[in-house]
Amino acid sequence: MVTEELIARSPVRIFEQSINGGLNKGEIGIVTAPSGIGKTSVLVQIALDKLLQDRNVIHISFTQHTDYVLAWYENIFKETLTNVNVDNDIEIKNKLIKNRVLMHFNQEKLSVEQILRSIRALISEGGFGAEQLIVDGFDFSRANRDIIKIVQQFAKESGLSVWFSCTVQETDYDSRHIPYTVSNYEDLIAVVIVLTSKSDYIELSVEKNRENYASIPLKLRLDSQTLLIQKEAQLQL
Repeated sequence: MVTEELIARSPVRIFEQSINGGLNKGEIGIVTAPSGIGKTSVLVQIALDKLLQDRNVIHISFTQHTDYVLAWYENIFKETLTNVNVDNDIEIKNKLIKNRVLMHFNQEKLSVEQILRSIRALISEGGFGAEQLIVDGFDFSRANRDIIKIVQQFAKESGLSVWFSCTVQETDYDSRHIPYTVSNYEDLIAVVIVLTSKSDYIELSVEKNRENYASIPLKLRLDSQTLLIQKEAQLQL
């Protein structure tokens, strides 16, 4: 099966191995970097990997409308299939669409409780048993410990793992490379991934993995052109 090949070959396998198999249900992870470095691309690729495994994903965006997010999924899906011999791409794509719900919210107009109520209704009343929640464009400067605690509790109750993007400037990190914007509640965040722009690629590193704060560069990079996650060996070919 093509999907099995894509899952087995996916660089997300290395990504997951680097954080003890990936996020568990009820855990929160963040992908942090300045604007335009590739946070959305990483989140979409994490989501696509789940979708290929026939698992449901809810992707919510606070900064871009769903057409923008759809374009990311479309482009990355095409790039992912570039070097794979596949003749049923439409069938695979339709399967992914069935397993995905995209939502857009305005953080200034809605409370976190209202947003989570909409997601809860989708899961319980709509029968959409999601395993993963992707949150892109959330403004952490508007958050506090209580809000993150509410999200964490919701994730536990709903059986979700939650990935956020977090936009920061290059100097907005403490000595452990944790963003200052989350430092008051970083104990509630299981995993922190930092993207760093280099001359011809984007580096991924794990700065927090549960109780471990040792900085560990991943054997993965983002291609500076496609923003696809790639193994180091692929980039050296």
